[in-house]
Amino acid sequence: MSFEVPRPVAATLAAVVAVLVLATILAWVLRGRIPADVAPRLKTWWVIVALYAAATVLGRTASLVLLAATSFLALKEYLTLIPTRRADRVVLLLAYLAIPLQFYWVGIGWYGMFIIFVPVYMLLALPIPMIMVGETTGFLRAVSTLHWGLMTCVFSISHAAYLLVLPPLAAAPAGGRGLLLFLLVLTEANDVAQYCSGKAFGRLKAVPRISPGKTLEGLIGGLAASALLALLLAPLLTPFGWSRALLAGIGIGCAGFAGDLAISAIKRDLKVKDSGTLLPGHGGTLDRLDSLTYTAPLFFHAVWYAYY
Repeated sequence: MSFEVPRPVAATLAAVVAVLVLATILAWVLRGRIPADVAPRLKTWWVIVALYAAATVLGRTASLVLLAATSFLALKEYLTLIPTRRADRVVLLLAYLAIPLQFYWVGIGWYGMFIIFVPVYMLLALPIPMIMVGETTGFLRAVSTLHWGLMTCVFSISHAAYLLVLPPLAAAPAGGRGLLLFLLVLTEANDVAQYCSGKAFGRLKAVPRISPGKTLEGLIGGLAASALLALLLAPLLTPFGWSRALLAGIGIGCAGFAGDLAISAIKRDLKVKDSGTLLPGHGGTLDRLDSLTYTAPLFFHAVWYAYY
């Protein structure tokens, strides 16, 4: 069932499309003088924005399904990267089944189950099939890496989805859709600004042993972009005053940088560059979601404890 999109959400989406149009034109004009991965990155962004806009128009259920599918793709990539044992096939199935259950708790607004299902019940459930098989070699590594993957790819991302079912606030006419869009725009704008400012001005390596491409100039550029966008978008999409908006922008910028580094550390440990090839110019789904794995839960709980 479709539903009417709040004007602030529609206006923000229109602005995102306008920025993409401008970026596409600039990339065409400057072709040959910009990095080769810019064009495929822009094409992928067009697809991502189109899918998100379509889900927003189709309704809350469609948006939840899209986020659940995104979690599935991220977990699938993660499980193809980490070493797994033949004895763990049932455990892998159990991990995948956790996705529809987690997003079902979100869909019905059951906060109590949503907040403990993966951290507690899946923590207790995952070892059981391993114990029944009786394979103890690699047990600790297998159970810990699987649970960490669920926490990152499913639990963290489901916090973004739960924004859609939060009760409406008088000071936030755009509702949960506005909060979700605010989170996504700031998270991704921070990533893009880090990339662009790092390419243009990057000199000082931030954490060269984990991510050689990350620079202090990129970090500053990302923080500036997320802070400025927070101040611009908060009156439209959130109940925040200017001080909370600024804190949200800086917090999302810092959390996004940390999430990016955490996934980069995993890939460096596993000696892979990207988590997959699904998204041209970006790598895999997990490469695109790395920042959101940190920003989503932190932003959600900041909103939850401040307003609910």
